[in-house]
Amino acid sequence: MKWNQFRLTTTTGAEDIVSSMLMDLGIQGVQIEDRVPLTEEDKEQMFVDILPDILEDDGKAYLTFYLEEEEDKGTILMRVRKELEEMKSFLDVGECTIEESQTEDVDWVNNWKQYFHQFYIDDILVIPSWEKVEAKDEDKLVIHIDPGTAFGTGMHETTQLCIRQLKKYVTKGARILDVGCGSGILGMLALKFGAGYSAGTDLDPCAIDATHENMEANGILKEQYEVMIGNIIDDRSVQDAVGYERYDIVAANILADVLVPLTPVIVHQMKPGGIYITSGIIDDKETVVVEAVKAAGLEVLEINHQGEWVSVTARK
Repeated sequence: MKWNQFRLTTTTGAEDIVSSMLMDLGIQGVQIEDRVPLTEEDKEQMFVDILPDILEDDGKAYLTFYLEEEEDKGTILMRVRKELEEMKSFLDVGECTIEESQTEDVDWVNNWKQYFHQFYIDDILVIPSWEKVEAKDEDKLVIHIDPGTAFGTGMHETTQLCIRQLKKYVTKGARILDVGCGSGILGMLALKFGAGYSAGTDLDPCAIDATHENMEANGILKEQYEVMIGNIIDDRSVQDAVGYERYDIVAANILADVLVPLTPVIVHQMKPGGIYITSGIIDDKETVVVEAVKAAGLEVLEINHQGEWVSVTARK
């Protein structure tokens, strides 16, 4: 299907208001491009596997929107230009030029193939479905992960910190709970390390499909790994479904601001002597998480660092 694509040039100071105006006119899915530097808070929230390179801010913003071929683009563009002209009286909206082109539906998932390739985490090979395991890697532990809508390909430092701790602490037949499971990579690797059962919780419904697809690629049965959607911090039904004092290891690769309220709750899911592996902690939040872990009655065993990120491992 072909679309009419429009790229509107404005200013970074006006991008939010102009974007809102476009939405009010019935234009959905506005894409914003700018070079505004990330704040410290933004950097903490950039919890993704592949980070963008951001050039120096030039004060410009580009808003891209799409209209179906059968839509009356002439009338819509006339309304957009009228609204922009009125905004000029109280706001610097910049050039307000609109470039028009045509585009077809983009296969975003398959486009990831040009960016995501197999890589190693120590002696573990993480490989997407479209690449083959080479003879030199046949002695490595292999996990098949395709990038998708859920977090966790293993490229991010926080995920790697968790993986190394899981490898260290997983025992044969252990039960694992992964809070914020995303793609399912931690629960699946735990099974490959010898665990007997993994469970995962996540707020994003996409985590179920992503985990199930990756499980199939790795030959893992649904009886071995169960995924539940919901907030285990304050949803009693999720807590009950997960169960109490059932898990030898709980992993939580989540931001520090979530780990703080999670920790006093999740201790009830852990067996006595159970291991709590946390990550997703930017270095200046290390003390906050360590204090929360100790306040929940856990014994801190290890604190590990990779780049700007921290992992705290504790025992109940």
